[in-house]
Amino acid sequence: MMRGNREMRRMLDKMGLNMQELDNIEEVVIKTDTKEIYLIKPQVIEMKGKDSTIFQIIAGDIEEKEREVPTFKEEDIILVMQQTSSSREKAIMALTDTKGDIAQAILNLTT
Repeated sequence: MMRGNREMRRMLDKMGLNMQELDNIEEVVIKTDTKEIYLIKPQVIEMKGKDSTIFQIIAGDIEEKEREVPTFKEEDIILVMQQTSSSREKAIMALTDTKGDIAQAILNLTT
C-alpha cells in the first residue's frame, strides 16, 4: 500500500505519467448503444503519458437513462439513399428526424 500522495507522485513520474485533478466538472456522460450514464459532480483526475491519457472518475451521484435507439429496415435506408443521392448517415438522420416516415425523409432531403 502507498504511504501517501508523495509516493504516488514518485511512482507516476517513474512511469512517465503527469497527474492533475480537473476542477469544476459538472457531469460526465457515458453513452452506450442502449443507455446513457450521467455522473453528477464527479472528481476527475487526468493522467497524461507520452502516448495516451487516462481519466479516473469518482462519482457520488449516478443517473441512468435508457436510450431510444431507432431501428430502420435496411431496405428503407437504401431507398432513401437512392431517391435522394444521399449518404447512409444523412438517410439515417432523415429517417430519425421523421420517426421512420420514408416519404417525409425523402422530401426533407430533396427540398
